Amino acid sequence: MGEIEKLLPHRAPFLFVDEIVSADKDTIVAKHVFTEKEFFFAGHFPEYPVVPGVILIETMAQSGGAGLKKSGALGELGEKALFFLASVDKVKFRRQVRPGEEVRSEITNLRVSAKMIKQSGKAYVGDELAAEAEWLCLVSNG
Repeated sequence: MGEIEKLLPHRAPFLFVDEIVSADKDTIVAKHVFTEKEFFFAGHFPEYPVVPGVILIETMAQSGGAGLKKSGALGELGEKALFFLASVDKVKFRRQVRPGEEVRSEITNLRVSAKMIKQSGKAYVGDELAAEAEWLCLVSNG
């Protein structure tokens, strides 16, 4: 089992984090390459495949959760905690993400407690902003 699988309960085909580049109590940077084999490309504009916006939000949220666990910001609670999306706000999609492109998620921890996590994130392809959002996750002890 790799590092990401130890940090997240998600598994293929719904795991959208390849690497946590950096993680501390304030910020997280993670990467994922969307390959042409992703399950959603077969039905999401098959003649012109693009990553669905909801998948970009999920990618940022998974990056935020994995980074929080890696940073140890939740202490012992983080070892067994599960994070469930409760709300998503201020969503903007700026650029399409196509098969073969690497997305870099830059996440900011806005508020972290034993019951909830509020984060904001930006998803980039190279230096181009692809998506941004804020979200709130409820914390469960599994």
